[in-house]
Amino acid sequence: MSIDTLSPEAAFAQLNLNLPPAPRPLGVYKPYLIDGKYLYVSGHGPVQDDKSLIIGRIGTDANPADMNMEEGKLAARQVGLTILSTIQTHLGSLDRVKRVIKVLGMVNCTPDFERHPFIINGCSELFAQVWGEENGIGVRSAVGFGSLPDNIPVEIEALFELV
Repeated sequence: MSIDTLSPEAAFAQLNLNLPPAPRPLGVYKPYLIDGKYLYVSGHGPVQDDKSLIIGRIGTDANPADMNMEEGKLAARQVGLTILSTIQTHLGSLDRVKRVIKVLGMVNCTPDFERHPFIINGCSELFAQVWGEENGIGVRSAVGFGSLPDNIPVEIEALFELV
């Protein structure tokens, strides 16, 4: 059975990854909102299994800052896992999501860093593994920022279509 024919829950189970705890808002906002057939997910950071955040700024090879590109890409994957946790916690199952519509990835990086899309691929590749190539890849923006809350390396928000 190919990954494209598995349910999102089954596809995720095959990845042998853990979902961190779904984060609680630390400000005045909702972590998700359902409007008709659309699920809006607020900006999420890289929450780890122990509820701590991955911290650091991404730099180029010439200026590594706190973390390199590969570490940044893994942090973006962790943000994707955190988003999946929010979906599973609040909607009950990843199977409630039909497809990814849009991802906005924000990268905390040095001014000379230019590989923002590479970093956000960490999340986009995870979503493609869960929902398959057809439904797991939506439109996307990947942009750099001079800072992000709590000095996290990546923040991602997303829009999904529900089943």
